[in-house]
Amino acid sequence: MRRSFLLMLPLLAACAQTPPPDTARLPRDAVVGAGDPMRTAVISANAVFAQRSPAAGQPADAARAIAQMEFLAVDLPQNMSITHASSTLVPDLNIARREWRSALDIAPDAPAQPVINALYAASRALDAGNADAAAAALPQSLFRKGGSATVAQLSALPRLPNTAAAVATAQQALQPPSASRIAL
Repeated sequence: MRRSFLLMLPLLAACAQTPPPDTARLPRDAVVGAGDPMRTAVISANAVFAQRSPAAGQPADAARAIAQMEFLAVDLPQNMSITHASSTLVPDLNIARREWRSALDIAPDAPAQPVINALYAASRALDAGNADAAAAALPQSLFRKGGSATVAQLSALPRLPNTAAAVATAQQALQPPSASRIAL
């Protein structure tokens, strides 16, 4: 028995070193009237990133869209409700995540949930017309250029082609398979 236990120690140590996957959730006001946060995030973010100038002059919309993408980057790889997603969706989301984090200078190792919380807090403040509160909601520990610079970046969010492609692929995965795609 002791020998079996000793043989299992390396396996247990390997399991202990694997960090748990990042998890995230959207705030309650992100899914008002909708039952599924993932569907809400896909549809809302796609509406923003499908535009040529995503949320131009609408920093609150841009903040929410980036927060939704953060949520999707964490949720979709673990979400069992998407059964016919492209095999490239998760790698595409990872590439897109680097793109939007670079555009806003979000710390690359920041967990998703604090980023989501900060962006939603900023979007609420911006909707209320309080740019100072929005800037204060974006801590420099997450948004390395600081809150004011991040609000300015959200006001003039550049086109993020990888992000647009990833969320478009996610939206396609929400569609039921067509008869022509079903193999008989």
